[in-house]
Amino acid sequence: MRVLGIDPGTAITGYGVVEEVKGDLKSLAFGVIRTPASQPLPVRLQSIYRAVRELATEWEPAAAAVEELFFSSNVRTAMSVGQARGVALLALADAGLTVAEYTPLTVKQAVTGYGNADKAQMQEMVRLLLGLAEVPRPDDAADALAVAICHLHSARLTGLSDSSLPPHRGKGWGWESK
Repeated sequence: MRVLGIDPGTAITGYGVVEEVKGDLKSLAFGVIRTPASQPLPVRLQSIYRAVRELATEWEPAAAAVEELFFSSNVRTAMSVGQARGVALLALADAGLTVAEYTPLTVKQAVTGYGNADKAQMQEMVRLLLGLAEVPRPDDAADALAVAICHLHSARLTGLSDSSLPPHRGKGWGWESK
């Protein structure tokens, strides 16, 4: 399964394309979409929209995952990131993708096993899980890869909860009690 992960922002939007084949994760692409502060906001948002659509077209992911906006005490920053997030969601929906959304806490939990992991721990786990020689740079690209990894882990767990599991018998974890 191939997933496009997005870490939204107005100045910098991170992206990462991760594919899972037979349990192995591989990074196919990662980077950032930059918009100059000198441009009017509508032009910046349009640039993000177009770039995300282009990524979806180029990489043909089966799904997309976007980091949810975390609470910010700076209302102006929160609004700006929210607008960038909105155009990214629209671009992915227009590309016909199913889009999942994850909180930063959920992403950290899925990637490191610890929801309060710091940025360096998470980036190192992204590097290790994808078999990369170095931590992906800039941070926004590493974060987008983490969001994609989170979705792949989530999809795997969701798949385990369906009919692929053997029927439950007795009171234990699939074994019969005597």
